[in-house]
Amino acid sequence: MVNSDGKKGISMTQHPESLTRHNCASGHNCASGHLPTRAAERHACSSATNHKIGSKIAAPFRMALCATILGSACFAQSQEGVVDLTQLPNYSNQELPSYIDRDNTPRNNPISDMGAMLGRVLFYDKRLSRNDTVSCSSCHQQEHAFGDPLNASLGVSGTTGRHSMRLINVRFGNERRMFWDERADSVEDQATRPIQDHIEMGFSGTVGDPDFSDLAVKLAGIEEYQVLFNAVFGDLDITEQRIQRSIAQFVRSIQSFDSRFDEGLSQVSTDRQDFPNYSDAENRGKRLFLDPRAQRGAGCAACHRPPEFDINPNSQNNGVTGTLGGGTDFTVTRSPSLRDLVGSDRQPHSGFMHNASLQSLLAVVNHYDGIQGVNPNLDRRLSGGRGRNGQNLNLSQGEKSDLVAFLETLTGNAVYTDEKWSDPFNEGGELRLVVIPSEGTTISGNGNNRSRRLRVRMRGVPNVRYLVQQTKDFKTWTSIPFRADRDGIVDQTIQPSFDKSMFCRVVYAVGTQ
Repeated sequence: MVNSDGKKGISMTQHPESLTRHNCASGHNCASGHLPTRAAERHACSSATNHKIGSKIAAPFRMALCATILGSACFAQSQEGVVDLTQLPNYSNQELPSYIDRDNTPRNNPISDMGAMLGRVLFYDKRLSRNDTVSCSSCHQQEHAFGDPLNASLGVSGTTGRHSMRLINVRFGNERRMFWDERADSVEDQATRPIQDHIEMGFSGTVGDPDFSDLAVKLAGIEEYQVLFNAVFGDLDITEQRIQRSIAQFVRSIQSFDSRFDEGLSQVSTDRQDFPNYSDAENRGKRLFLDPRAQRGAGCAACHRPPEFDINPNSQNNGVTGTLGGGTDFTVTRSPSLRDLVGSDRQPHSGFMHNASLQSLLAVVNHYDGIQGVNPNLDRRLSGGRGRNGQNLNLSQGEKSDLVAFLETLTGNAVYTDEKWSDPFNEGGELRLVVIPSEGTTISGNGNNRSRRLRVRMRGVPNVRYLVQQTKDFKTWTSIPFRADRDGIVDQTIQPSFDKSMFCRVVYAVGTQ
């Protein structure tokens, strides 16, 4: 499918011109003709009485509802590339363990289901790059804990200067600043910086690149973004701040709390106790991680704080100062969560650190076991005390192996496969949006003659404009507009255009949002 601008992407299909009949999901026979909408060939039929179109029903009206679905065929909703905006995944009220209490979500941008869905579409849409080849997900891949297996990520004009940071549990920490050097004040601030980077996504406004306002115009011309932004924000205005807030909601929704660590902690009263589901080596590694050096531990928890394993906001450089391009970098002071460092196969998703220079967890432990070079920004906890001679933990090989075994237990499961965080586009880069539910839509009639009324009830999309269309002959249709409320609920009473038997349907009003 190709959009009007000639590029693949989000799309809606046009209903056929001729009158056709389809076997609908409800099992009824549903007739539909040309609609002034972009719609597909699947409908959900409902009425107060089971019927076939054209049959007599014992009611003041002869009614049939074709709830027009934006999709490709009767099975479209189960295919990749289809998002049902009337039945959103749960982003806003996900279950959290009782021991998770750190949360950097700002009061002015709480996670909502529709906001996170908009963020998800933006996150995976390659049209947010200058040449339609790179999306946020190109460098933050679900199957790699939302990181990149490449040392340097590929952008529209070259490769990135640092390794892409994993985005697991970004929400669950006190550190609000983002990027390895903390140059972004928040997840919102970070969200659009790669888009405006000349190398990464190319809307930089420099060296011949279009600027961000050009991207806003580009997205405003896509009808499906009009629907999504209107649903989230109540109007059609597409701004950088709104894009930032939506992507940030999606990123903060990505969570991983189903690891063996979580299973073990749920069975004891404190993380200091041995976990019954751990091996001896894993429990020893846990004690080494948690205990300070004064208690013969490795002191890891001082900077990487359980149970979130987020970075302590006061942490400084960790002694890894090399860069991907050569030279030194003392400005790196940020770390992602230590959860999901490896996959379920215990293999690293990529190299560790900002320069991907450490290729295994054992290499990471070896680095912290002996930090010899002291740089001006080195964290004081790693500098060797007053003498600032560097850190020397003197860990045995067995202790190092125990630490690695423990770190591997922090890997979860669902985050790698849960559909709500997956790419909503199909392999061809297409996306179809469902805006009228496949079931649960009803049109009922009451009254007689001039007092007759139609009542339309359904779960729709917030702020979207719909039409109730009426006909006696399937040739001439009259339309009455209405909107879903801010929660997507439709419960509308309408004066019909005819006072005798008629057919009705609800459709999406194209281009009038």
